[in-house]
Amino acid sequence: MKDFKRILIVRTDRIGDVVLTTPAVKALRLFYPKAFLAMLVSSQTKDLVQGIPFIDEVIVDDRNEKYQRWRFFNLVNLIRRERFDLAVIFHTKKRTNSLCFFAGIPMRLGYRNNKFGFLLTHKINDLRLEGKKHEAQYCLDVLKVLGIESEDLQTTVPLRNECEQWADDFINTHNLAGEKLFAIHSGSSCPTKKWPAHKFVALIAALQEKYPGKVVLVGGVDNVETASIIKEGGQGNVLDLTGQTSVGQLASLLKRCYILISNDSGPVHVGDAVGTPVVSIFTRNQPGINPERWRPLSPRSRAVVTSFVEDVSFAKGEVLDPEFLKIITVEEVLEAVDDVFKLC
Repeated sequence: MKDFKRILIVRTDRIGDVVLTTPAVKALRLFYPKAFLAMLVSSQTKDLVQGIPFIDEVIVDDRNEKYQRWRFFNLVNLIRRERFDLAVIFHTKKRTNSLCFFAGIPMRLGYRNNKFGFLLTHKINDLRLEGKKHEAQYCLDVLKVLGIESEDLQTTVPLRNECEQWADDFINTHNLAGEKLFAIHSGSSCPTKKWPAHKFVALIAALQEKYPGKVVLVGGVDNVETASIIKEGGQGNVLDLTGQTSVGQLASLLKRCYILISNDSGPVHVGDAVGTPVVSIFTRNQPGINPERWRPLSPRSRAVVTSFVEDVSFAKGEVLDPEFLKIITVEEVLEAVDDVFKLC
């Protein structure tokens, strides 16, 4: 395979996806130590890769809807000027496949798909929906076309100086030095993966009875309403930072937490990458969205998983059987927390 000089890594989707691509980014750097490596990400995830030692440049695809067409061709021109000789595309989007094609990158490696996959020069079968491997391993498998073999699944998230200072200030302002911080994330990209708010309220009550410490709620602006319900039922020792942190600040805060308890979502992998034990709640267990593909990777972390029920039906973004979300009990999650604490 050619000794590539300038490589563009493409991953413009969500937080967890980007974090789980970092083992593949590291493998590329080790295989091409003298190459210039750039990574194209969304504005939401820029803080997750800016400052990683094996990336030379971060390029942001800022998809402002009002100026989307103008921004697309502006980005094409920017990438064309960079003269990349290889693009490695780790997800399936018409936009990114088109972008790399119009930018004139000679070799374009990615998944065989119906989202302008014909614009790729090197295609591999997309087996991710089978959920037989972890997403981090699927990313590494893409690189086998280049002759790169790796089993190192260690993820990386940079801790930015300004975010570290913000986290220290938060700890000091709220007199939390020496306290055990329990982070709770009740959000998810899909309602079918959201454990009910009243379950989190009951879990917090059980935690406060069993373990001394403070609970801090984290998450994006789309989860503010749910978090306020949980805070209201949390009986005092709950701080709510939902919608108030950048992704970089979240990473620094989670580093200082004793544990993160979360729905299956991006913060799971941020916490895992900074060394915080995680209990991840999987209300869904169908192939492709199962813990085999999306569980936290650390041996100190745990996944609490519902049983696989083939005839439970879900629509896109809407639970057809809301009772299914209640199958996982507070006791099961608390047992996983206990198990993690034994290892800490």
